[in-house]
Amino acid sequence: QVQLVESGGGLVQPGGSLRLTCAASGSIFSFYAMGWSRQAPGMQRSLAASILNSGRTDYPDSAKGRFTISRDSAKNTVYLHMNSLKPEDTAIYYCWGSTTNDDYWGQGTQVTVSS
Repeated sequence: QVQLVESGGGLVQPGGSLRLTCAASGSIFSFYAMGWSRQAPGMQRSLAASILNSGRTDYPDSAKGRFTISRDSAKNTVYLHMNSLKPEDTAIYYCWGSTTNDDYWGQGTQVTVSS
């Protein structure tokens, strides 16, 4: 069973950047889709970015132009580059991957945007 481990979260000032990394313990070829979701305190978990095996990406309006998701299949890793961060981006960010049979989630990494 593949495990997903996130890293790269932390405290950043408004307008700053962060790169989140999701490392899979096994091959990510079995995932037809991978992505990042986020959950702020008192809020439901929502999509931050997704990428298909085809390379097609999808972002909510709140992330378009600021977030970029990418995957490196050779390294079994998915990245989320976040620029122009805002206080409302503060949340726990979760990496996920979907196969035809199941969904896998990481434990999450905290991102705090504050001056």
